[in-house]
Amino acid sequence: MMKALLPWLCVVGLAIGLGWVYSASQKKDAELATLREDSQQLQKLRAELEENKGSQTQAASAELTRLRKDNEDLLRLRNEVRQLRNEKQQLATQVQTAQAQAEGAQAQVQALRATPPPTAVPAQPGVPPQTPEQQQAAACINNLRLIDAAKQQWAAEKQKPAGALFTTADLAPYLKTPTLPVCPAGGTYTPNPIGIPPLCNIPGHSLAK
Repeated sequence: MMKALLPWLCVVGLAIGLGWVYSASQKKDAELATLREDSQQLQKLRAELEENKGSQTQAASAELTRLRKDNEDLLRLRNEVRQLRNEKQQLATQVQTAQAQAEGAQAQVQALRATPPPTAVPAQPGVPPQTPEQQQAAACINNLRLIDAAKQQWAAEKQKPAGALFTTADLAPYLKTPTLPVCPAGGTYTPNPIGIPPLCNIPGHSLAK
C-alpha cells in the first residue's frame, strides 16, 4: 500500500513545490513591477529637479544681469549729476564774473558822467594855454571813453564775447543821451565790435593804448 501511495505523495509534493515556486514568482514579479514604478517615479523626479534647477539658474542669471544693468545705470546717473554740478559751479562763477564786470563798467560810466566836460584851463605861469584844437581833442577822447565804458557794461550784462556786434540802441541805456556823443571837431565815430576801442577819424582823437 505504501508503494501505491508513494507516486501520489510525490505528485502532491511536486504540486506543492510548483505552487510555492509559482507564488514566489508572482511575488517577485509584483516586487519587480513595484521597483520599475519606483524607478520611473525617481526618473521623473530627477527630470523635474533638473528642470527646476535650470529654471532657477536662468532666473538667477536674469536677476544678475538686471542688477548689473541697474548698477551701470546708477553709475551713469552719478556721473551725470557730477557733470551737472560742475557745470552749475562754472555757470555761477561766470555769472559772478559778469556781475563784477558789469558793476565795474557801471562805476566807470558813472564816474565819466560825473566828470564835467573839459573847459579851457586858465593859463599858468610857464604853461602855455590849451588851443581850441586841444580842447576839442580832450572832449572827443572823453566821448570815446564814454562809448567804450558803455560797450563794456553792455557786454558784461548781456554776457557777450569779444567781437560781438551791437546797435546804438543797445548802448543808449548806458550813455547820457539816447544817441552816441558827437565829436566837437566834426569827426566821425566808429564804435567797433566788443573788445576793440572806438575810433574817431580825426588824427589825435584816440584813446590811449
